[in-house]
Amino acid sequence: MIRLRQYLRSGSPISPGVVVIAGLMLASAAWVAVRPVAQRDGLSFWVFARTHYQMYVPVADRWREAGGHRLDVALLSADALPRRLIASMHAGTHMADLVEIERSMASQVFSGPIDGIGLIDLTDRLHAEGLYDRFNEPSFAPWTVSGRVFGLPHDVHPVLLCYRADLVEEAGIDITSLTTWASFKEAMRAMVVDLDGDGRPDRYPLSLSETHLDQIEALLLQAGGGLFDIDGVPTLASDVNAATLAEITTWLTGPGRIAGDAPEFSASGNRLRLEGYVVCSLMSDWLTSVWESDLPQLEGKLRLMPLPAWEPGGRRTSVWGGTMIGIPKTTPDPEQAWAVAKELYLSEPLARELYERAGIISPVRALWDRGWYAAPRAYFGGQRTGRLYLEQAPDVPRRVSSPFDTIAKAGLQDVVIQLKRHAEETGVYDAAALQPVAKQLLEAAEARVRWHMNRNVFVRERSP
Repeated sequence: MIRLRQYLRSGSPISPGVVVIAGLMLASAAWVAVRPVAQRDGLSFWVFARTHYQMYVPVADRWREAGGHRLDVALLSADALPRRLIASMHAGTHMADLVEIERSMASQVFSGPIDGIGLIDLTDRLHAEGLYDRFNEPSFAPWTVSGRVFGLPHDVHPVLLCYRADLVEEAGIDITSLTTWASFKEAMRAMVVDLDGDGRPDRYPLSLSETHLDQIEALLLQAGGGLFDIDGVPTLASDVNAATLAEITTWLTGPGRIAGDAPEFSASGNRLRLEGYVVCSLMSDWLTSVWESDLPQLEGKLRLMPLPAWEPGGRRTSVWGGTMIGIPKTTPDPEQAWAVAKELYLSEPLARELYERAGIISPVRALWDRGWYAAPRAYFGGQRTGRLYLEQAPDVPRRVSSPFDTIAKAGLQDVVIQLKRHAEETGVYDAAALQPVAKQLLEAAEARVRWHMNRNVFVRERSP
């Protein structure tokens, strides 16, 4: 359109072709301008998870047939959804009335000043309607910025330890008695074995690697560490982070190594699990359904138990993953969007389907006594997995949302890799000796995060 204006201003003769092109461009622009209004007969809802999409579409169909809410559910990739959403927010154009956001997307969506966040602040609505207290309170944390809540939580996502019961029983180990990571490490070292006589271990007690950043973050959170404090101040260099990473390094390398690399969501990792290369894995509730779908050969061989604690009597769970539903400020009908969000996330039938289809427990506490959570699950040897996760749900650690979360995680990844390399190059595999090195590396990583924060004109960093 700009080039067309320049052409018209140049004084050059106007050919019939140019007139046709100009007419088409003007018609297209007019169609785009009226298209959202012409096609709008309900609410648009963007989701990134296929399981969620498959749950919501029948609900939307039932509402439409009954003459209720008209909801158009669209499935976008996890990469496309935040890009399109943020573009819409910055342009001030309407693209979706409701949107589900995964925790890894939050740092992008929550960037900038708090009044510049493109989602409606739900805090006052939640308290005025008595909804805040109906949810598991820590589940709000990832969607809260400076005390303001921008989304309803979809889940709790406690983490348990999943183990191969057949292999543990064969080794004669009572794994349920191992209530701390120290006792786990000591007892489970017996399961580091060379099965084929080639001089290399073919089995490790735990699935973990320096590249498994989600699991490493879960372990830091369980220990009381994390990347930011409640005010959004970076805390990478905390003593608890340094001590925890130093200990984890001794799991990953050296004579006391207990961890093998069996990555999630990969054919190679699944093959290693089937072969018994790793005995235990950290498992959030949503991951149970993934294994059940991808590794049916393990049915009946697996069991769940609380995580070993970092200290006697300490926290026996962590948290991994998370989703919210939010309302973009560009929606023309925020009240209807709010009504639909509540119906979806407070629905008992949908909570049941979410658990039975995806293994995910609801953050709505009033539903925790429902019988479907107590149903035995054959895949886990008849364990009542819903109850096991619910027992730990109130104790999940809080997570803080920050626009700089991605940068902090990249720094954490570098620290874990460098600390492992340092141990191997120096031959130092004692956690106490590694802790000062971990502290130094974390201080450098935290300084980089602070540098990025101080360059941002919308951030006024508060010193710890």
